[in-house]
Amino acid sequence: MNKEPNVSAENSEQDPSQDTPQASANPQAAEAGASTDAFFATGDAEIDQLKQDLVDAEKRVLLAQADLENFRKRMRREREEELKYANVPLLTDLLPVVDNLQRGIESAAQGEQGSGLLDGIKMVEKHLLETMKKRGCEPIPAMGEPFDPNLHEAIMQQPSADAEPGTIIHVTQVGYKLYDRVIRPSQVIVSKAPE
Repeated sequence: MNKEPNVSAENSEQDPSQDTPQASANPQAAEAGASTDAFFATGDAEIDQLKQDLVDAEKRVLLAQADLENFRKRMRREREEELKYANVPLLTDLLPVVDNLQRGIESAAQGEQGSGLLDGIKMVEKHLLETMKKRGCEPIPAMGEPFDPNLHEAIMQQPSADAEPGTIIHVTQVGYKLYDRVIRPSQVIVSKAPE
């Protein structure tokens, strides 16, 4: 009979000892759960930050690509302009030749001698002007046109009853443009109201 109380005593002693480790394990589990939650919360914040960094990086890449494409387009336009206007120095040098041909034609037209020479000079002038036109260089229309300071250079004003004020009544030197760019403005005399 003495053994039974001992067994029950052992059982009663083991029960509290078994409860004690479980009771002491619960605070550790609570701490572990709290640290796990903190770990995941920190991880979520880092993931959100990384996602935001990725979005920002994608925006920067798109902006860089757009800048690069704009740069390429600008370089292409500049290259096309350079090619388009590459003949400006040549044409500038040819313009005095055209002027001299035109003066020769005027001189030959005033005298009756040398009509064959006059025809030859006219053919050379025509061929030269056609060649220039093929390259995009054309004379600027001036005679009878309203004065435009972008195209014409007024060397003097002259009173005229026949023309509206501001109208070109005489061209002293023909101007030329290459496509839309003026190479040399026309030198002109502009009408003004009679005094």
